[in-house]
Amino acid sequence: MTTSNSQRKVGDALTGFERHITQDRVDAYAEASGDHNPIHLNEEYASTTQFGTRIAHGMLSLALVTEMLTSAFPNSWHHGGKLKVRFSAPVFPGEIVTTYGEITEIKEEDGQLIVTCTIGCKKPDGTDAVAGQATVPLE
Repeated sequence: MTTSNSQRKVGDALTGFERHITQDRVDAYAEASGDHNPIHLNEEYASTTQFGTRIAHGMLSLALVTEMLTSAFPNSWHHGGKLKVRFSAPVFPGEIVTTYGEITEIKEEDGQLIVTCTIGCKKPDGTDAVAGQATVPLE
């Protein structure tokens, strides 16, 4: 259930979730995105890289963050939401990642309320796979 825009305040957490990143999920993302880089799909190739094994697409982790934002702001995320993120650690197939977010600012710009949130996706050890900031206009 989402909170009405009039009830949102600085410090409110967004409802995050966990996702198990399986190789099947990585394969499906490769098909959907058209990104067939062998580091994501070919174990023999990936074993020769700095990671030593296959890694999930960074954009797959970011897609989970945008799923959280769509849930938190269903009427406005797709009408002007913006992201500024950094990819900081690879996600490996088999890991369970957790999305998170928190409202850090609400301000008015040109007669419209704009919410700023810290957002990200954490690996099982607590490190960020992706982290950054989202801005979302409120309707």
